[in-house]
Amino acid sequence: QGLGAAPATAPSFQQHAGAQDKRKHGSTRKDGKLVDPKTERRLAQNREAARKSRLRKKAYVQQLETGRIRLQQIEQELQRGRSQGLLTGGCSAPGEMSSAAVMFDMEYARWLDEDNKYMAEIQGALQAQVLDANLSTIVEDCMRHHDELFHLRAVLARSDVFHLMTGMWATQSERCFLWMAGFRPSEILKHQMLIPQLDPSTEQQLLGMCNLQQSSEQAEEALEQGLKQLHQSLADAVGAGPLNDGADVANYTGLMALALDRLDNLESFYREADNLRQQTLHHMRRILTTRQTARCFVSLGEYHRRLRALSSIWASRPRENFMMPENVSSTATEFQAIHHQPQQNQFSGL
Repeated sequence: QGLGAAPATAPSFQQHAGAQDKRKHGSTRKDGKLVDPKTERRLAQNREAARKSRLRKKAYVQQLETGRIRLQQIEQELQRGRSQGLLTGGCSAPGEMSSAAVMFDMEYARWLDEDNKYMAEIQGALQAQVLDANLSTIVEDCMRHHDELFHLRAVLARSDVFHLMTGMWATQSERCFLWMAGFRPSEILKHQMLIPQLDPSTEQQLLGMCNLQQSSEQAEEALEQGLKQLHQSLADAVGAGPLNDGADVANYTGLMALALDRLDNLESFYREADNLRQQTLHHMRRILTTRQTARCFVSLGEYHRRLRALSSIWASRPRENFMMPENVSSTATEFQAIHHQPQQNQFSGL
């Protein structure tokens, strides 16, 4: 009986050996095919990446829902303010902002918070001298982060292009340097904070950056000329015909319809400007190495951070000196002198 029991233990040993073989050579899928360890690790990484993607999507949906609720609260507060007479006509107060503009401002504030985190992460990776492969992942995430901003701006341009073009979403200092509601692509390529980050660079890289700058300048000039023509066309449409005295309603309506048709083209110019900005960043990424691109992102991020800080310092500066009586009287005297100077009227010959 003892000898007869021996074969019963054989399957257990075979199963143990088979398990070891699976761990060594891979596992078997449901369809019976053997999966090698490399493929199995890749599948596990894909599953983990998909899980993280679902979590990010869930968090983004929650942020959108929070933003929607906050937008409703703001609109209710504005409505109460109007009903109580707190907001009067003739002022460009928040009550005159569209819901798309309010939503963009909220999303842009969130984007800035995330951008600060990306800049800190890139700077930490550069200081730690991480591998290029790890740094490349962070840089690509930063590129996608900027692509997200361009998408938000495109949505705003379709809904409220005037909020985009006036730059009310930016700080006062940043508005001084806006070109078509954003940065001028050719300027960042020769920025004094960016150029030192390119060293050491090859001759091919320098040539690529030079060509990119020239093509950006040409595209900028074409956009400026087109926008100038649009402005002239809009002015001609609004000023066409005799002054409206209230009698010729049909003529007035026709002029406004023509002007609105001109305004429809305004969105395309600002979207083209954003496309140029986005393409410039991506072209720069392809020309430069990963570390050069990372250093450029940090430098440009620091530059805009300083501009925003300058606006905060300007807004919180002491104002006592500006309200002294002697300053007020001297300013009034200057205005009176200007007012009494003879002015050359450009219409005096008419």
